[in-house]
Amino acid sequence: MLVFVLLKNNYWFITLLGLIQCNIRRFHSSSKEIHKKQIMKKLYFFTILISVWFSQNSMAQQSNTKFGQNEILEDLDYLNNSLKDAHYNLYAYTSKEDFSKNYKNIKKSITKDSVTLLQATTIFQKVISAANNGHTEIDFPGASYGTYAYSAGTIFPLEIAFENDKSLIRKNFSNNPDIKIGSEIISINRILMKDILAEIYPQVSAERTYFKNAKIEMYSFPRFYWQVFGKQDNFEIEICTNGTVKKYSIKAINLIKGYEMKRTEVLNAKMKLRFIDKSAYINPGNFSGDEQKYQKFIDSAFVEIKNNHSKNLIIDLRNNAGGNNSFSDYLVSYFANKPFKWNSKLSIKSSKFLKEHTRKHSDTTDNYFKKILSYKNGEIYDVHSDKYQPKEVDKRFTGKVYILVNRQSHSMSAVTAAQIQDYKFGTIVGEETGDYPTLYASQFQYSLPNTGIIVKVSKGQIIRVNGSEKQEGVIPDIIIKDHLLDEEDEILNGLLKILN
Repeated sequence: MLVFVLLKNNYWFITLLGLIQCNIRRFHSSSKEIHKKQIMKKLYFFTILISVWFSQNSMAQQSNTKFGQNEILEDLDYLNNSLKDAHYNLYAYTSKEDFSKNYKNIKKSITKDSVTLLQATTIFQKVISAANNGHTEIDFPGASYGTYAYSAGTIFPLEIAFENDKSLIRKNFSNNPDIKIGSEIISINRILMKDILAEIYPQVSAERTYFKNAKIEMYSFPRFYWQVFGKQDNFEIEICTNGTVKKYSIKAINLIKGYEMKRTEVLNAKMKLRFIDKSAYINPGNFSGDEQKYQKFIDSAFVEIKNNHSKNLIIDLRNNAGGNNSFSDYLVSYFANKPFKWNSKLSIKSSKFLKEHTRKHSDTTDNYFKKILSYKNGEIYDVHSDKYQPKEVDKRFTGKVYILVNRQSHSMSAVTAAQIQDYKFGTIVGEETGDYPTLYASQFQYSLPNTGIIVKVSKGQIIRVNGSEKQEGVIPDIIIKDHLLDEEDEILNGLLKILN
């Protein structure tokens, strides 16, 4: 998809490529001793910026484009009407009155004659997040962030994880070594953290605070802090360490060299196989991408696992973005002992808006899209599928299976963990997932007509295998807390101790 967008907008691609090459030349000339790995990491960051930039908005409107008040109001109405028409159940986690009141208040607040892309994104996020549905969302404003990065932008230097209702420092990129990892941030620039988060939460779509915090960790607190509070050069912070509160003064750091080049993304699932004593450990990566490559990896991994005579199989679904059930089902087929499905019920809501979108952007000869067009507007219908068959017995793993999850097991990875738990194909280990395994999802996306901002909407409902519609994540059979962003792997190490 990215390739198509790049071809469609090759002028902007060449412009950005020039920016990259310019930065690489500067990077090489700045120090001849810099390790190749650092160079690749910088290239990776530039690639991410390009990907977000292109996928988030057509390049006809860059982040420095200004939009008139009427254009913003038109897009606001378009967003409101499309959500009401296309969402499977817009008021599942909020009342119609509360959603409408929030929309009207936001509409009244639009008084400026000129609005930037960043400001527009922030406005529309506040509307869509009021549905309290994690799969109905407008993403972090990557285009504006990219422009800010290339204008020597600076950012808050402390990475945060949320544990036990506390904002804990997990990475310190400031020049003050006295700020200790694991300390709690009480306030920033005289604003309490609870009040800062209250300002950030409306930018984040999620069913509950636990999942909002997980998404802030995923995108990173410094990025959201910049979006909501803007550029700040200095920070007065209160930090609690071992029960003692101290004040520190720290400076903002360069966004690229001081922050992005030093950090790693939370969602970092990659295909990996290794053996630990009598256990085989496999990380299948996200359930998306090149399906042939994915299946080839899974096939070869289970051949190796069988040849190694492993007694335990550990499958890591942590920090996983999810994806498509065709990927996850293929994995599960290697240790399932009976035919299975990934849900007990999947239903889709057809709508006028969805039909218009389908006719414009989808292959209407495909049976899936034919069905959308065949039902009346507002009608909900079930999507039926056959049970998936396990692999032949001689290819199957028959030992004990353990599935690692954490609050960053998103979407299909949470649904897959629930599927394995419900069929008793394996034991779930870790902490509760942020995402629900019974959820409103089956996203489709469209652009707002004036700003081009991409909107993602849940047109369907997925109910987990055991039929439960309880509003909770996947609850592990063995609970081990994950201190996210630190160097220790508490969940894997904790399981290995139990197995040994």
